[in-house]
Amino acid sequence: MIFLVGLIIACFLFMLLLLKENKEAAHYILMAWIGVMMVHIALIYSHFTGIDFQYPQLLGLTLPLPLLHGVLLYAYTLELTEQKPVPVSWFLLHLLPFFTLCFLEIPFFQLSNAQKIAVFQQKGQGFEWFMMIQFVAIIISGFAYSIASIVRIQQNRRTMQEVLSNTDHRMLGWLEFLAIGLGLIWCLAIFFDDDVIFSAVTFFVLMIGFWGIHQAPVFNNTLIENAAETPKQKRTETNTTEIRYAKSGLQTAAAHEILAQLEQLMRSEKPYENPELTLPELAQRLHVPPNQLSQAINSGTQTSFYQYINTWRIEAFLTRAAAPENQHFTYLALAFDCGFNAKTTFNKYFKLKTGKTPSEYFNT
Repeated sequence: MIFLVGLIIACFLFMLLLLKENKEAAHYILMAWIGVMMVHIALIYSHFTGIDFQYPQLLGLTLPLPLLHGVLLYAYTLELTEQKPVPVSWFLLHLLPFFTLCFLEIPFFQLSNAQKIAVFQQKGQGFEWFMMIQFVAIIISGFAYSIASIVRIQQNRRTMQEVLSNTDHRMLGWLEFLAIGLGLIWCLAIFFDDDVIFSAVTFFVLMIGFWGIHQAPVFNNTLIENAAETPKQKRTETNTTEIRYAKSGLQTAAAHEILAQLEQLMRSEKPYENPELTLPELAQRLHVPPNQLSQAINSGTQTSFYQYINTWRIEAFLTRAAAPENQHFTYLALAFDCGFNAKTTFNKYFKLKTGKTPSEYFNT
């Protein structure tokens, strides 16, 4: 029953993406991945219900499919974090293991229907070599792409913290869920049989539907924007800030002056109250290049732009929370008023600043 539910959810998600307007490359990759999941679950359902023994042409079709999941996950991650199209040559290279496994399976597909059924009933007898190659390829591919996706996400998060004052509404959490979830399925593949593995796959699809619809702009008409929400050249500039610091020519005194101007701006105009504040936007208001502002913050405060802005937000929150006229507001409402856009980020920086949770701090 769980496979049927998973198949219905996968079909529903596929149709949402298919009918989605203004699709971008990432949407097509995700749609292809969900399509593969849909076919995979359908074939597994046919196996557990015995349908594939009635139609032996279906036997063996699932065996190469696991090699597609890691590739499509990593391609989806690259598309969202790099904001540039993944070239066809990249896909051809990374799909070589899948095509190789399909080629190695040709001798099985050349068998008669009765022989195919016999092979499956005898747990792959006569094709033990293929089963070993398939298992090793799937495990290596699965873990490699899951780990590579997580590393890419972490790199992108660090980049975002150099230019964004809030990152929680981005799709990094969604991507991490996909990468970690797929990695856990590969762990199950080592220790458990097909019943457990494919039940986990079905549950994974169910969670994609829940998380994707409720937690991230995946199935609606809004895709993740460029991490910096600025033209591509500005993001490239930020990515290479550290390299250019040595050649920027920004003297210590000039950096201190920029930082002093910034702090004056923060006190007078409170730009941190804007949850969408970015480094280039703040640099424009100060009439300085973004890389020099980033250098001034990094060298003068030993923090990233993201940390610096959220520190100001916590200071503003402490002031407002202590004011008698604000006692009827909740802590979260005041935090959002100060520029936070997620409870988790607010709690994290509040505890870093005070060593306590908001409730502990104000009740002691």
